[in-house]
Amino acid sequence: MSDTTELSEAAEGSSGTERIRLAAIGDLHVTETSENRYRDMFAEIAENADVLALCGDLTNFGKSREAEILAEDLRACTIPIVAVLGNHDYECGQPEEVARILHTAGVTVLGEQAVVIRDVGFAGVKGFLGGFGRGELGAFGEPAIKEFVDAALDEARKLENALRTLKTDRTVAVLHYAPIVDTVEGEPLEIYPFLGCSRLADAVDRFDNISAVVHGHAHRGRFQGKTPRGTPVYNCAQMVVEAEQGRPYAILEI
Repeated sequence: MSDTTELSEAAEGSSGTERIRLAAIGDLHVTETSENRYRDMFAEIAENADVLALCGDLTNFGKSREAEILAEDLRACTIPIVAVLGNHDYECGQPEEVARILHTAGVTVLGEQAVVIRDVGFAGVKGFLGGFGRGELGAFGEPAIKEFVDAALDEARKLENALRTLKTDRTVAVLHYAPIVDTVEGEPLEIYPFLGCSRLADAVDRFDNISAVVHGHAHRGRFQGKTPRGTPVYNCAQMVVEAEQGRPYAILEI
């Protein structure tokens, strides 16, 4: 297995454009006893990549102390960092505080905003669950079901709106929940609907300039898949990348 995953020629951007090396990792699950756990890894990433994308579940319970420990380790990473939060980062009900703490370490937490780094656009959201394809939950029946589906639709709308602001030839979508079923394969079938939803892929596939999608969440999923229109999708949960590449973070050429 090559140290770097290369995208297909169609997804590389315009001819002659300098590629960047994107490191991506999710599901760090930093706890209050995780001091210095990732510092050396982040320093290594800074030597091997141009940009780092964090794909959610950065903390274990969304506690301020967990975010502070992660922020301290992230200071060893001297390249630009973009991130989305995951469901674990919401557990304590203070995702804004988690985002604020990470911002002190130089992290751009994506959401309604998007950024451009070295001519590559980055947009991202947490995403939501709901299932894939014909198994995707529809907004029918009880009010609770409709509220659930509205939450999924809202995340997809936020992603689409952020992607639309980017006019770059190359764009990366950063998610926590999976947009396709391919990259959750390996998980128990019973929990597939809780690992992501196709509405996220629908948002991605409305654009022609998406070079790659990275996500986390599915710890036992599969590393690589494609959206219906063929955009490469990578499950960058550290457990999945470790099994695929022998290290906890992926390196993608964009």
